[in-house]
Amino acid sequence: MILVPDTSVLIDGRITSMIKAGEYKGATIIVPEAVIAELEAQANNGREIGFSGLNELQSLCKMAEEKTIELKFSGVRPSLEQVKLASGGEIDSMIRGIAIENSARFITSDNVQAEVARAKGLDVIYLKPQVTDFVPLGIDQFFDEHTIAVYLKERVAPMAKKGSINDMKLVKIRDQPTSEYELRNLAQEILERAKRDPDGFIEVEKRGVTVVQIGSMRIAIARRPFSDGMEITAVRPIVDVTLDNYVKSDVIKKRIVSENRGLIIAGSPGAGKTTLAQGIATFLSDNGFVVKTMEAPRELQVPDQITQYTMLDGSMANTADVLLLVRPDFVIFDELRKNEDFEVFSDMRLAGLGMVGVIHANSVQDALQRFSDRVDFSVLSQVVNTIVFLDKGVITKIFDVGFTIKVPEGMANEMHIRPVTTVTDSETGNLVLDIFRYDGQTIVMPVMEGTVSPTVSTPSLRVPQVTNVGQPVSPVNKPGSSLANIPDATPKKESDDRPGWKLTEKEIQREIGRYTDGEVDVQMISDTKAVVYIDDKDVPAAIGKGGKNVSAIVNKIGIGIDIKPRTDLDRQQAQPQKPEAEFSAGTGIKIQTDKKQLVIIAPEQSGKIVDVFAGKEYLFTATVNDTGEISLAKNSSIAQEMIRRYQNNENIKLRPV
Repeated sequence: MILVPDTSVLIDGRITSMIKAGEYKGATIIVPEAVIAELEAQANNGREIGFSGLNELQSLCKMAEEKTIELKFSGVRPSLEQVKLASGGEIDSMIRGIAIENSARFITSDNVQAEVARAKGLDVIYLKPQVTDFVPLGIDQFFDEHTIAVYLKERVAPMAKKGSINDMKLVKIRDQPTSEYELRNLAQEILERAKRDPDGFIEVEKRGVTVVQIGSMRIAIARRPFSDGMEITAVRPIVDVTLDNYVKSDVIKKRIVSENRGLIIAGSPGAGKTTLAQGIATFLSDNGFVVKTMEAPRELQVPDQITQYTMLDGSMANTADVLLLVRPDFVIFDELRKNEDFEVFSDMRLAGLGMVGVIHANSVQDALQRFSDRVDFSVLSQVVNTIVFLDKGVITKIFDVGFTIKVPEGMANEMHIRPVTTVTDSETGNLVLDIFRYDGQTIVMPVMEGTVSPTVSTPSLRVPQVTNVGQPVSPVNKPGSSLANIPDATPKKESDDRPGWKLTEKEIQREIGRYTDGEVDVQMISDTKAVVYIDDKDVPAAIGKGGKNVSAIVNKIGIGIDIKPRTDLDRQQAQPQKPEAEFSAGTGIKIQTDKKQLVIIAPEQSGKIVDVFAGKEYLFTATVNDTGEISLAKNSSIAQEMIRRYQNNENIKLRPV
């Protein structure tokens, strides 16, 4: 018997298995030079299938040496141009020509190649994909019921991540290091299975890396030059979690089926984002919604009725074009990485589709920063309504994204009223982030404890809770008693009487000084806020792209910072200054106002949580800071209400909670 195999058979790896089983023992196998050239080209491009085919060829040579078969090479080596045209059938035609010349049986596992060969009159052996009786893979030996992931690298002892998502540990599986030969055999076996198993497919095939999905297991095979040595990483889910398993599942269900159909799942790597996305997808499908997914690679474990799409012609934008024609109710996008991904997610959401996206982020600020760099902040609340943050498989926070017109936190000047996208804690209602445009850049500004978000209110309505330095508290609508006499604790404009301010100013000057060669003027507004003036040209650099630099300084120092050009300071100094106003609010309480702030002075209540009353009517709840003050932005609705109540001769009282 004379056999001519094509490239697919050698990559498939079954021809040597069949010879070992005695099926083709003693046969003459003629390998076309075109096959060798194609395998060599694939290997040179770092593709695992090329190395797999060359390993199979080496096995055939060994069998020939043992006289099990006779091995010959025939034909001419294709030109570089012909190799480049391999996808168009140029190489396949040369291989079939060798079979015709030698009157040989043509063996292939490529269905198209088989049909063309039959049309040419060849005797074809078509090796159909195997669908049953799969033996365990070699890599399965490294897994047990507690294993989440396995890490194999040449010259390194095998390691595995074991435990639960809440308690994972990296442990050594064995002392003996894995060799490149062992890894090559494992890789070849994995590729063969992926080609034959209906639940297996090659997800990514690029120079130096191959990603394979077999059932629920995702396997990444890396080799030089992409990595510094051959490496195999295999990951599989160990639990099947439904949406009902999560503590805050009712909140998510209510939001996702309402009009707020833009949801982002955020968290660090390994936090359980994909598992939650699977639970949401299954819940939606079970409740009568048409659900599709967009994944690259495909790793969601979802019911068969949910179709999983990947990149079309290397682009998720092309995939989106198809999905917009299909018109599903919801699309699960796992996960958003590239600029295109964020743009596609936004376009599909604005087109009316329900969207659930997965994104790597260490905080809600990081998640929104990644969006704001790519999506206009003014439409962000239309794209993303809810952000779910996970840590170790647990939903820690759910945030609401809204849009309003107000003064952003940290910019107390009334001239700075502008459109602002707000992010609030859904459980407490506390403002967490302000997103706005400043000096041509989108700023994602964290709201520091001790600031008050301007909130529209009327005297007949309870004002939402206020926090100042301490933790948020729930308002209590009860009348309270008056306080003892309180001495004057009016903050001075000069920081000389506040040693702590001087230290803070120096720290701010040092941090901001990294972004400017000029002078850094710092004006402390309160214990929690400062205004910094620097050269006009250096303002963008100090703020950073998307407010990255100033946000980092705010988080480091713990002080809200408003960076302004020096020309603003020069204008202020040229104008006559209005004297500060100070008035008694009754029962010994003093209130100080200036151009920017209203400060309730109550040193005897330092560090305490208090309810603020006007007469017997509750206004708000706040925490008095360590210097005995409650600071409000003067232009805020709460501060204006305080002033109105005083002008109406109402008695302002504080009552400890």
